[in-house]
Amino acid sequence: MNWFERVREAIRKEEPIALATVIRGPEAWLGAKWIIEPGSDGWGNVHPELDRPVRELAHRYLTIGHSGTVLLPTPEGEVEVYIETYVPAPLLIIVGGTHIGIALTSIAKILGWRVYLVDPRRTFATPERFPHVDRLIHAWPDEVLSDLITPQTAVAVLTHDPKLDDPAVMAALQSPAFYVGALGSRKTSARRLERLRRKGIPEEALARLHAPIGLAIGARTPEEIALSIMAEIVAEQSRRRQAARAAVPEEAPS
Repeated sequence: MNWFERVREAIRKEEPIALATVIRGPEAWLGAKWIIEPGSDGWGNVHPELDRPVRELAHRYLTIGHSGTVLLPTPEGEVEVYIETYVPAPLLIIVGGTHIGIALTSIAKILGWRVYLVDPRRTFATPERFPHVDRLIHAWPDEVLSDLITPQTAVAVLTHDPKLDDPAVMAALQSPAFYVGALGSRKTSARRLERLRRKGIPEEALARLHAPIGLAIGARTPEEIALSIMAEIVAEQSRRRQAARAAVPEEAPS
């Protein structure tokens, strides 16, 4: 598979991908390309002094959904590289076909997110209750989450049932999801943390869990709780983008 076919396939599958191209520099390097994907070194080698910084910058550009040109020094002279990214709409995975999940789906879709609902209970997860989700997945969360989650994914666990919640949280915390939240009171959340510790989940992973889920806005109704959840997800997304943007050098002058 050549670079064009791989980029086309990623766009078709809605997978994030970056294409970097040398547009100015030594003649032998002009037009050289790299393909970079999250969690992978990707494809393409031009020069050891150039390959590593291009891949690092491409990963940061993928994080913030940015395309642009950069100037990079090499032993052969300064090289200008154009990094073009394709980042699909962020994905929200809701675990649990609850009333809060219905409201959360509506808010996320208004904001332009893709939404998947995961729940093995067909009585709760129906097309009639969730007509706007992009995918309705009747499966146990721990069996499918690892195949769905990318660094552009947020996971909201809403079932209030440890048989579903705990496996879902464990799978999400061990994934590249940028946000993992779980519904429950402070006491419920504390008991969940103890169960997860007993199952061997390390503290650095548990520290990623937002529980109780959502910003503290005094929410009471399902719609208000959904709003608090989506606000917390967007806040985490913005924090992550700002951190990545701060590590990106200024673009080359046009």
